[in-house]
Amino acid sequence: MKVPCPQCANSLTRPRSAMGTRVVCPECGHSFYWTDCRHAGETFVVYDLETTGLNPELEEFIQIAAIRFSSGCLCPEETFTSFAKPRRPISSFIESYTGVGNWHVRHANRPEEVLCEFAVWSGDATLIAHNGLRFDSKFLSATCRRHGLPTREIQCIDSIHMSKMLFGKARGTGHSMDHLMSRLRIDSQGLRRHDARGDVEILGRAVAGMWQQLGLDRSFNGVPRHRAFLPLDR
Repeated sequence: MKVPCPQCANSLTRPRSAMGTRVVCPECGHSFYWTDCRHAGETFVVYDLETTGLNPELEEFIQIAAIRFSSGCLCPEETFTSFAKPRRPISSFIESYTGVGNWHVRHANRPEEVLCEFAVWSGDATLIAHNGLRFDSKFLSATCRRHGLPTREIQCIDSIHMSKMLFGKARGTGHSMDHLMSRLRIDSQGLRRHDARGDVEILGRAVAGMWQQLGLDRSFNGVPRHRAFLPLDR
């Protein structure tokens, strides 16, 4: 496949397997990540969900937390957090795992209402979640579909892809949040794991750290993306 150098527009040829690897243009010496689609946006939203279970077609999210990442910087003052009231009681297992109990969500809005609020807050930002491709993005889309909400397509990044770009894909190389915390030396003191508010704080720091170490541009070009759906802004 052929891709123009973003610096001098010289045409470079590489195999598709080179996606996400750093290449150097022989014409101008510019170094960049190989990708078949370049993006221009510089606003991202790092987010995390807690849910009543693993199946997005049967379960609902009960908590969402998000933080904005813009122009290469984490924005700790720009956050979104909310509980969501599911249609069946939260199990004792989920409460022990996440710390979110039925009393937390008693007066909260339903998941689809919270998702509409989140959609307005996040705007046109590209969303980033850890294991988002297999989990979080599916819950966003399933919530819209289940409740017949008019939707818009959004771009998403799974931070696991960033971890693989930075730490490699060799067999046995883990890419869990715990692995990232260890490798990036992220201090989680005072933050509860598996509470969306704590996990998104950790993930935000991890994304910022990986972005810097990878030497990505402000649009995260070179990192694979997938699509999901959010409610249309109202």
